[in-house]
Amino acid sequence: MNPNLSQILVIDIETIRSTSTYDELTERMQKQWEKKAFNLRNLDEITPDEMYMERAGIYAEFGKVIVIAIGFYVYQHEEWHFRVRAISSDDEKKLLEKFIEVISKFNPKTTYLCGHNGKEFDFPYVSRRLLVNGLPLPELLDTAAKKPWEVNHIDTMELWKFGDRKNYTSLDLLAALFEIPSSKSDIDGSQVSQVYYEENDPTGVGLERIAAYCARDVVVTAQLLLKLKGQPLINEKNIHIVE
Repeated sequence: MNPNLSQILVIDIETIRSTSTYDELTERMQKQWEKKAFNLRNLDEITPDEMYMERAGIYAEFGKVIVIAIGFYVYQHEEWHFRVRAISSDDEKKLLEKFIEVISKFNPKTTYLCGHNGKEFDFPYVSRRLLVNGLPLPELLDTAAKKPWEVNHIDTMELWKFGDRKNYTSLDLLAALFEIPSSKSDIDGSQVSQVYYEENDPTGVGLERIAAYCARDVVVTAQLLLKLKGQPLINEKNIHIVE
């Protein structure tokens, strides 16, 4: 697999727990969470409702997507540029419909999706939430009946592993290692649910902060991919975050 940069879409998602509090879950879903939490926690340290507040957003069954950022490489004037757009919405179904509209413009046979830990998190999470919302899987995400080499997915974390299945390396660590400007400023992934539920006012400022953070993560992932391919970083002046 050695696609041209112009064939690659870099994506990142931001997710939150599906409800503001554990008590807002239906009784049926509370019971399901308790079963899941039992397998995840030390019973003496944390209660199911506390764990829900901390961790539910990372599970597609108990979370939802509020931001998807999509970026792509463009070669013009004899140098590479990178453009990224963050789609955000309080309405997950509308967000996912817009995502489908955007990626459907690209040929699924020649386009590759790239993310950091994308194969383990972003790609399956979006796929699951599409199905929950009654939406069709775009061909780029539909891996059923495909052989591994037929799946056009690139994972920068997997590339860094070099086959070492035990090793998890964060995007922020690799950004520091390769001296790539980091996306971590006033917010990080662990704070997304808190920012959304506790700081998101009617003007949507909280969601805007999350979207800006997500867009920057896509830029960092795009730059990391270049480093992993032995290529120079794109000049900051050639990085464009668009509405």
